[in-house]
Amino acid sequence: MSRILTIVTVLLLGSLSASAAELGDDGLHKADWMRDTFKDLQEDAAEASAEGKRLVILVEQRGCIYCREMHEKTFVDPRVEALLTDDYFPVQLNLHGDTEVIDTDGEVLSEKGAARKWNVLFTPTIIFLPPEVDTSKSAIGQAVTVMPGAFGPGTTLDMFTWVKEERYLDQSEEDFQRYHARRIRERDDGNTE
Repeated sequence: MSRILTIVTVLLLGSLSASAAELGDDGLHKADWMRDTFKDLQEDAAEASAEGKRLVILVEQRGCIYCREMHEKTFVDPRVEALLTDDYFPVQLNLHGDTEVIDTDGEVLSEKGAARKWNVLFTPTIIFLPPEVDTSKSAIGQAVTVMPGAFGPGTTLDMFTWVKEERYLDQSEEDFQRYHARRIRERDDGNTE
């Protein structure tokens, strides 16, 4: 009986993961919390601000196993998903895409042109913008931090929280690595969610 229960559980979890990482026509993973915009980052930043949220850019590519890992294991963590939904305005760009993007400085270019301009080499790459976007600077020129690569739920949760709490403004006593180490200790001790 326990073997049957195990098989049913594996099948259910497998179907949940598959639904959490649906692929769009462009081959990129799609999630309900992503914003489908015209990719005018000035407008996106204004809309994010009006909602009391922060613009975050997710650069991904077709066939990226690390992007799939983030969508199937990290972004579906309820704590991470809550931050993405409640506190952030996530806009997805395709590393090799041709869709027109208007950078925060007003320059019009393709998604792949923006990725080159921002020196994005790896996917996924998450670019965190400040609460108030400066329209004289490119997105990467004013990013408060960049998260290149795939990370697990704990690291991702801590990065999104660290940015949300604006801890990047004063790192003299606790930069992200120290913050993350403290949060791991607190989770291990049961002192935080």
